[in-house]
Parts: sequence; C-alpha cells; structure tokens
Amino acid sequence: MYWVPTVLFLLVSSSLSAADIPIPDKEHYLSLPNQLRIIGFLSLVSMIPVGIMMMTSFTRLSIIFQFLKQAIGAPQVPSNEIIIALSIILTGYIMHPVIEKINQNAIIPYRSGQILELPEVKAGLISEEAVLLERSWAPLRAFLLKHTREKDIQLFLDIGHIQLKKRFEENNTDSLEGPYDLNSIPWYCIIPSFIMSELRTAFMMGFLLFLPFLIIDMVVASVLMSMGMMMLPPIMVSTPFKLLLFILIDGWRLVIQQMVIGFQTTV
Repeated sequence: MYWVPTVLFLLVSSSLSAADIPIPDKEHYLSLPNQLRIIGFLSLVSMIPVGIMMMTSFTRLSIIFQFLKQAIGAPQVPSNEIIIALSIILTGYIMHPVIEKINQNAIIPYRSGQILELPEVKAGLISEEAVLLERSWAPLRAFLLKHTREKDIQLFLDIGHIQLKKRFEENNTDSLEGPYDLNSIPWYCIIPSFIMSELRTAFMMGFLLFLPFLIIDMVVASVLMSMGMMMLPPIMVSTPFKLLLFILIDGWRLVIQQMVIGFQTTV
C-alpha cells in the first residue's frame, strides 16, 4: 500500500511538461511558510494508504476475504496480492458515490477557482485550503457515520469527555439520533468508531462463513474416526468437499454481493 504515493507522484510528474512548470523565485521558494506547506502536502500524500485502509470499506472486505480463505481450508489460495487487489477494486466500487460527491463539491470548484470567489475567502476569514478540506470531509463524514454504531461513537465521546452541540435546546435526550448535531462530532472520534464497527461486522460475517465449512469438517472427521483412519488428516478429505460446496452455491458471487449490499444499507 505504501507504493501509492510514489505512483501518484510519477503520474502527476509525467503529465506535466517542462514548459508548464513555473520556476519560483529562490527566496520565495525557501521561505518558511512555503516549506511548511510542502512538508504538509507530502505528509498528507503519505497518509493516503492509511486513509484507504481506515476510512473506507477496505478494512471489512480484506478481513472477510481472509476469513473465507481460512474457512475453505486453502490459506494460500488466492494469494494475499489477489485479495488486496480485489479489496481495492471493490472499495473503489463501493466508495464511488462518495468520491463523486467530493469531486463535485470540492475538487471541481477548487480547480475552477470558484472557492476563491466565496465572500469569506475574499475577506480572508478562511483559507481556500480549509474550504477544500471541509467540503471533502463532509461526504466522507456522512459515509462514516452511516456505517458506524451509535455505541462505538458514544464510547469515544465518553472517553474524551466530549459534549455534542444540541440542535434543539428543549429536548434533553441522550440519544445521538435526537437533538444533537452530528456534524459537531470530531474526526478523531468518528474514525476509530468506524474502525471498531467495521471490525465487529467483519468478524460477524467471518463467523457466519465458518459455520457451513465447520459442519463439513466435523462430518468428515466423524466418518474417518468411525472407519478407523486415525492417521489420515481430516482436512485433506474435507477440503475438496468444501471447495465443491463453495463452487455449487456460487460462493464468490454471494459473498461479494452481501458485502456490497451491506454498505448500501445503514448499519
């Protein structure tokens, strides 16, 4: 995953010609604010793999695929590279609506200069980059909150002693779905809450995947014991039957279908 920033840098560099790259003034280029902005940009690019793994569907997909490999009894097939590639492709498919909203609300206005025309930006009350980040974070925040359990969010709010802003002062219920403004939940509470919810969901699906294959292992082990074949490993006999069952029920389609549908509904 850490090759992603390098690939992005090479793609951007190859798309620019020498005439398109302006030569900045040396003193202006070496100024402290510009150096800090460069450091911040490179740090942000280096966090792209972490964002892909922790703020998208990648975590749940990769864990479920690993459980599936163990349940079938073929931990080496498919390889980890194929599992990661399939998880990335499905992540792009699932996150496409969110990416499209970010592109329409943040990237296109930023590139066309529409953000610079905002009154608060012209007045210097807020920077252009801050507006870009806020507009980019809004669709992603909605996705994370949609697939995060209320208990997990409340856990980190309680640990951090964070009080949410209320939309209606007359209602004093403690439910997050009531009078509280969900936009006031800080990002450092949303992201770990989302990860906890994803881990719980992935382990639940992994448990359900193990059950039918576990029954086949128990049946094969009982038959071998009754036949007196103590030295024959049951996994050598049960693996072909598990593969046959997985093929007959079109397992890959069912598993991927359930994972994608799971992200299209509210958790």
